[in-house]
Amino acid sequence: MNETDSSSSNRAIKIVAAVLGIPWVEVAVEAWKFAGKILRGMTHEGMYEVLEYESTLELQDKEGKKAVFRKRKKVRYLQNNIIAFQDYGWGDGDQFRGYRAKPGIPVDKYKNGYKTYILLSLREVKNRGDIDDFHIQWNIRNGFLRPDGFWETDISSHTKSVTVNLIFPKERPPQNIRLVETNIQKTSILGQDSIKPLPEGKIKITWSTNRPRLYEHYILRWDW
Repeated sequence: MNETDSSSSNRAIKIVAAVLGIPWVEVAVEAWKFAGKILRGMTHEGMYEVLEYESTLELQDKEGKKAVFRKRKKVRYLQNNIIAFQDYGWGDGDQFRGYRAKPGIPVDKYKNGYKTYILLSLREVKNRGDIDDFHIQWNIRNGFLRPDGFWETDISSHTKSVTVNLIFPKERPPQNIRLVETNIQKTSILGQDSIKPLPEGKIKITWSTNRPRLYEHYILRWDW
């Protein structure tokens, strides 16, 4: 904005203030606040918010050749006329084998950088306030062949709660589990309270948090 535009805007604010009998400074402040709310809404609101998110990665053999990933994402739409939902994931090996989702039908799949995106047609129109509970699953082949491994959870939408489960086979339990919070460069060791024995000798590791930080990358790392 040049000086002429700025001067014209100030004159307009003063005229409105005079008509309404309000000090022009207060009008300017209120206008600035209102504009800020609009911009924040456009930038951060997004298409939906996540009410609950839980994922489970199960390693099915001691070599790390077979694994299955399941996740449940309960979302509330924040806009009208939504007809599709975008899922995504990444990782080593052959991902997305036998991909299936409910609700939704996969209609497109493409890769952008290291992530693979899958577009789900909802087969109906969703509006603001509507809620969907997505159940998504796929198989992974040759994704965990190294003596150490990791699984990352990105927070790309406003999210109320997150739970991440790792299940290890009886023949190869983890030696330790570490939580890495990438953006704040923090690493924590998960305690014994996060470990639960399952039938058939399997080991389940659980990490959860409420109000995870937006755009944070939560990574569970392990040696086994």
